[in-house]
Amino acid sequence: MSAARLEVAATPSDPALLLRPWRAADAAALAEAYRDDDLRRWTSAAVEDEADAARWIEEQRRGWEDGRRFAFAVVESGGDAGRLLGHMVLKFAADSGGSSAEVGYWTAAPARGRGVAPRGLLALTDWAFASFGGDGLARLELLHQADNAASCRVAQKCGYAWTRLLPAAPPAFPLDGHVHVREYRR
Repeated sequence: MSAARLEVAATPSDPALLLRPWRAADAAALAEAYRDDDLRRWTSAAVEDEADAARWIEEQRRGWEDGRRFAFAVVESGGDAGRLLGHMVLKFAADSGGSSAEVGYWTAAPARGRGVAPRGLLALTDWAFASFGGDGLARLELLHQADNAASCRVAQKCGYAWTRLLPAAPPAFPLDGHVHVREYRR
């Protein structure tokens, strides 16, 4: 699949967004975003510097190539064009047969509380179902740590219903998690 660009209109209080594939030029901004302790707490990627960021971005590019991971940088469009606000991703597991996928996201510290996560997630959800729904994608799952109340609110705002508690699986997942699901509607 060719790389997509998703545009999200501005609201009276929030900026217009552009979701686009990550590119090498994003490495410095990505490394800067990962200096935020809150972001590091909620994500599993280890980005310590620009070299780590460049490797991470290359992994995202390969994901587009193999058709299993579609990662988007979320940037502000318009006046302060290109400023990194976050990340959205659609991931297909090898054993899903394409009938289900996982969505994930994070927001950079300056973007929190500005509607970036829910508006970006809705754009990603719509794109996922429009692009893959006819090919069998019937279900999207959003997973987050049980103590991440903000992600729970975003999931609910975007129509992802809480379905179950996911038991901790240390060391990779030391805390329980929530599974939220959104079904494809024709």
